[in-house]
Amino acid sequence: MQQPPASPLPGTQAPDVPTLIAQDVEPRVRVPLAMEDWLSAILLAVLAVLTMANVLVRYFSNQSFAWTEEISIVLMIVMTLAAASAAVARNRHIRIELLSDRGTPERRRRFTRFAAGCTALLFWLLAVLSARLTWDQYVYGDTSPAIGVPEWWYSIWMPVFMLAIALRAVGVWRRA
Repeated sequence: MQQPPASPLPGTQAPDVPTLIAQDVEPRVRVPLAMEDWLSAILLAVLAVLTMANVLVRYFSNQSFAWTEEISIVLMIVMTLAAASAAVARNRHIRIELLSDRGTPERRRRFTRFAAGCTALLFWLLAVLSARLTWDQYVYGDTSPAIGVPEWWYSIWMPVFMLAIALRAVGVWRRA
């Protein structure tokens, strides 16, 4: 991967975010994106192993590991949120590019900042609401149906990753 260009020389303009995306340049971030990348890859591998084990057990014994389905659901959610955090940091999230990629670099920068601000606000709100859900599960002692462990063990990851996505969006806003 190429490194992003150094600080612009006096009198020159820094490349805008869509230009960096087109060049496939990794953004400069304080917390390495490799964390989310590796976590997503490891969770995908664990998910594949669990699913394959469940398929083999069902095929050979007509039994099912019910606990694998419960853990698989949680792993899919955490993997999706980790990958979404990396996508937001790279400004590669899904968007309608009809308006955002047309016009001057200043217009594109404003659209990027607006989208990053909306993303940060939305995921901060989701972090607060999911933290409240997790707290309620902790207080009321809800347990999972298959394994019987406390449900907050699963849902504690939602506010953590929602906050991570919000912070990554703030980083995109600052870089834009």
